[in-house]
Amino acid sequence: KEKLKVKWKHWRYKNTFFSVVSLLFFIFFINHPFVQNIMKQVGSFGYAGVFLCGVLFVSTFTVVPSIALLYEFAGVLNPWWVAIIAGLGTMVGDYFVFKFLRDGIFEEIGPIFAKLEGSFLKKIFRSPFFVWLTPIIGAILIASPGPDEIGVSMMGLSKIKLWQFMLISFCLGFIAIFMIVLLAGAKF
Repeated sequence: KEKLKVKWKHWRYKNTFFSVVSLLFFIFFINHPFVQNIMKQVGSFGYAGVFLCGVLFVSTFTVVPSIALLYEFAGVLNPWWVAIIAGLGTMVGDYFVFKFLRDGIFEEIGPIFAKLEGSFLKKIFRSPFFVWLTPIIGAILIASPGPDEIGVSMMGLSKIKLWQFMLISFCLGFIAIFMIVLLAGAKF
């Protein structure tokens, strides 16, 4: 048993493993009454629920229920505050994804890319065009009303400073949620 714990502790791909398992778990249980009940409960929290929906907006696992709840919130709460507060929530959610990717998964897969010495793929990753284009594509993906993991990953690869990432994340999250608010037909 101790040998297994030591092996697990030093296993290089445990964060990647947890990401894949959690995605499969969510797909399997999305229509379960317990999950549906949690979604209904969040809707009764007012602006705190809006913030929570913003946090949940960034994940592949929770983007669809978050969009549905934000759409409903925009019809009953001040649409500007919905966009601002949910934008702050997306910033917090993106921060956790960013830290998880940068401190977890990127460290795990870094040695794999180091072994690509001289390969075509490594040359692409080191090209000035890739370095310049990566954060732009990442920002576009974060701004889209969908999961942010790929965009956050690209921003993490670009060596962006944390404060810059947080500012960009808030602005892009606000824009994406504001588009949802507009689709809800909210009156300003």
